Amino acid sequence: MKGLRGLAWLLVLQSIGELLSRGLSLPLPGPVLGLVLLLAALRFELVREPVAECANFLLSHLSLLFIPVGVGVMTHLALLAQYGGRMLFVIVLSTWIGLAVTATVLYWPDRQRRHEAER
Repeated sequence: MKGLRGLAWLLVLQSIGELLSRGLSLPLPGPVLGLVLLLAALRFELVREPVAECANFLLSHLSLLFIPVGVGVMTHLALLAQYGGRMLFVIVLSTWIGLAVTATVLYWPDRQRRHEAER
């Protein structure tokens, strides 16, 4: 039952994010705003426990969520053959850019702290 409450929290927060995004004409997608709201809501045990149980359930069945993607790839094999090399290049490049940005963001506060400690 807690897992269903967690799923309800996820859906409610995503819906609120969608309403905010569309209602205020924000440049961010609704699900992104919903995740920001979820981040804030996770401070409360009323939200945290049910969402954790729902997340554990979804993670235990994660492989099932990839079936639609696999079927989509299978139905578009001709496009994959035509653009596969370019897609692979873009995926690898964007992954490396994401890793570099993440490493920089994680390294930056530590660097600032060390620099202030040396003064």
